[in-house]
Amino acid sequence: MTRRLKLTTIGNSTGVILPKDLLEKLRVSRGDELMVLETPDGIRLTPYEPEFAEQMEVAERIMRRRRNLLQKLAQ
Repeated sequence: MTRRLKLTTIGNSTGVILPKDLLEKLRVSRGDELMVLETPDGIRLTPYEPEFAEQMEVAERIMRRRRNLLQKLAQ
């Protein structure tokens, strides 16, 4: 699916309006939270899952602490 979305001003911030069919595909509605994940292919939006968010925070802490080791393993 390819779709153009327009950025709009929301108070002092900038936001994007998600069409109803996209909200249905994400299974979210007004007031829900989304996760923004950076992937090699771009940005991915998913419904916010507290358990997954906590796991990602732990993984990022480990990757920051063990950066040198992970670089050596990648070689």
